Amino acid sequence: MNIIEAPSPNFDTRTAPPSMLVLHYTGMKTGPEALERLCDPDAKVSAHYLVEEDGRVFRLVAEERRAWHAGVSYWRGRRNVNGESIGIEIVNPGHEWGYRQFPDAQIESVIALVADIRSRWDIEDRDIVGHSDVAPDRKDDPGELFPWKRLAQAGHGLWAEWPPAPGAPIGEGEEGAAVFALQAGLTRLGFDLPPSSRFDAPTTVAVRAFQRHWRPEKVDGIADGETRARLIALLRIST
Repeated sequence: MNIIEAPSPNFDTRTAPPSMLVLHYTGMKTGPEALERLCDPDAKVSAHYLVEEDGRVFRLVAEERRAWHAGVSYWRGRRNVNGESIGIEIVNPGHEWGYRQFPDAQIESVIALVADIRSRWDIEDRDIVGHSDVAPDRKDDPGELFPWKRLAQAGHGLWAEWPPAPGAPIGEGEEGAAVFALQAGLTRLGFDLPPSSRFDAPTTVAVRAFQRHWRPEKVDGIADGETRARLIALLRIST
C-alpha cells in the first residue's frame, strides 16, 4: 500500500515486540491539524500511523519504535500498552468537534493497513482494540460509530452477536452473583476490573466501554441482556 512518510520526533525504544493494535480517532477539527500535533515535539504525543478521511495513510513512527499514543492504559494484563502496541490515529473530529461517520475510503485504508501490520507481527484478534478499551475512564475513541463489525468481517478483531440473555438489566448500585459474573467476564476479556460483586462506578465505565466497541447501538453503562449475551459470545471465541 502507498504510505506517505511524515516522521514524528515523539518516540523512544520499545520494551517488547508489538502484540497489540490500538485504534484512535484524532479528536481534532481537521486532519492537518492532527498531523501537525502528532509531529510537534512539544506535544509529546504520536502514533505509528494516521489515516485521513480520503484514505491517505501517513507513517509517523517506525513500527520497531514505541510511539506515545495510549497513555495510562491496560489490556489483558499489560500496563505498558505503548511499549507493546502499534497505534493508528483515524482522522475524525470526535465527540468534542462534531463526531461523524467514518468514510468508506478511510475504513478501507484502515483495513488494508491492519492487514499489512499483521503480516509482520503476531497480533491476535482479541488484541485489536480501541483507545476506550485500554483507557475506559479517560477515552471514548474511536467511538460507537467506528465499524468494528466491518473490521472483524475483514478478518481483524472480534465481533459476536447473540440473542439477549435472560434476566433483568443490572446497573450501578446492585450487588450479587450476577454482578460478579459480569465483572469476571469483562476482566477475562481484557478490562482491568477485579470482581467485587458490587456494580460500582468503575464497572459502569467498563460496561460503557464494552458497549461502545461491541454493542454500539446503546451505550449507557447498564448491563442488559444483549450486553451480557455479547460478552459471553465474545469470551467463547476469544480463547
